[in-house]
Amino acid sequence: MSELSARLDVLKTYKLFVGGKFPRSESGRVYEVTDSKGQWLANAPLGTRKDTRDAVLAARAAVKGWAGTTAYNRGQVLYRVAEMLQGRREQFAAEVATAEGLSGKKAAALVEQAIDRWVWYAGWTDKVAQIAGSANPVAGPYFNLSVPEPTGVVGVVAPQAGYGYSFLGLVSVIAPVIATGNTAVVAAAADAPLPALSLGEVLATSDLPGGVVNLISGRTADIAPTLASHQDVNALDLAGAIAGEGPGAARALEEAPADTLKRVLRPSLDPAAQDWTRAPGTDRLLSFLETKTVWHPLGQ
Repeated sequence: MSELSARLDVLKTYKLFVGGKFPRSESGRVYEVTDSKGQWLANAPLGTRKDTRDAVLAARAAVKGWAGTTAYNRGQVLYRVAEMLQGRREQFAAEVATAEGLSGKKAAALVEQAIDRWVWYAGWTDKVAQIAGSANPVAGPYFNLSVPEPTGVVGVVAPQAGYGYSFLGLVSVIAPVIATGNTAVVAAAADAPLPALSLGEVLATSDLPGGVVNLISGRTADIAPTLASHQDVNALDLAGAIAGEGPGAARALEEAPADTLKRVLRPSLDPAAQDWTRAPGTDRLLSFLETKTVWHPLGQ
């Protein structure tokens, strides 16, 4: 046996992505991730409520800098994400194919759509104010301008692999949140977390400031309720919340933010809404924006 044929592969150690770094779960625990045939793929970190709270702290710390970045520069960062993902598309196609039980050709097509989606939202960063803002007519010697501003920290329950294409869905929910100046804490799909955790490696090398996107893998029933009830989370996207009963179910997650007056984007009952291959619209861009109205006296 030759020396080359005797070597062992270096297995990848997946980690969380929090504050621009790659920590292990604070519990030190992992869980097995399997493919569509039940074969072991890797151990993913089992994120806890403490990990989720740490991610919220990182997201809050990043809000001021990211929201204060010019819309043009945010677009450049999102475009850079697309560039870096393009350079690793073969790796992601292989991970998506294995995680979601797809053919190589189908997985490659989905990764290409994910790349295109980053580009699409990058183009909207400096244009969304034109459709969400306005100059308002008033009776008096004033300018009255309404301008959109980011909501703040958004908790995202990412789409699950069993309910659609989870990686494309992941990109489709993260990109509009950060394109408009928000920061995100994302509960990755529990049944297919590996492409999401690998996305953290792309984000870390894409000029995205640390804390703007934070990715937590583990049980949705542990992570999502923490996001829903956390007082420092301003909004919640329940795209991947499941129907039924239990702490990770959509109804419970809709009720939990009531105490802290969060803005909640509920999961749609329309099955077509879970088709992430559809062309994106502006709905998600506008979902996590506030409107600030400014009065300014006319000059002489």
